[in-house]
Amino acid sequence: MVVLEQVLDKYGEKGEKTSWTFVKIDSSIAESLKPNTKKSFRVKGHIDDLELKQVALIPIGEGDFILPVNAIIRRKIRKDVGDKVLLKLTEDTSDFELSTDFLACLEDDPTANAFYKTLTPGHQRYFSKWIESAKTIETKTKRISRSLFGLSKQMDYGAMIRHFKGQK
Repeated sequence: MVVLEQVLDKYGEKGEKTSWTFVKIDSSIAESLKPNTKKSFRVKGHIDDLELKQVALIPIGEGDFILPVNAIIRRKIRKDVGDKVLLKLTEDTSDFELSTDFLACLEDDPTANAFYKTLTPGHQRYFSKWIESAKTIETKTKRISRSLFGLSKQMDYGAMIRHFKGQK
């Protein structure tokens, strides 16, 4: 396990990472977590007192990585850009846990399920992560419904999100 204190930082104009809040993980630290890796991998542990599971470290070049820290996590740890956080990390080799509620609903919709199974595991996870990030059962239900609709129309995650953009 790696233990380190880092400062939350934020990208300005940085392509797809514009406005991301993150913690930089130097190459030596990444190397101790997962030797000889230059691509994204998952970690688990803690940021301050908040447990992290299946969070991706994303490569940024020269062997360095970033740990994105989204608004939900920042609210829970009550920290923002410029604040120090205590990280305790280790590689997470567990299988990704897909939303059991979503999978159960997919079983009842053969058309959506058939298209879902054609998606790569990474694209399948987009749906599951979005659904599981809902804060209320009503929001989770709406997200499952929208996902099933999109999948039954052969929409990937991005197309489904764009389809419902602006709708409540």
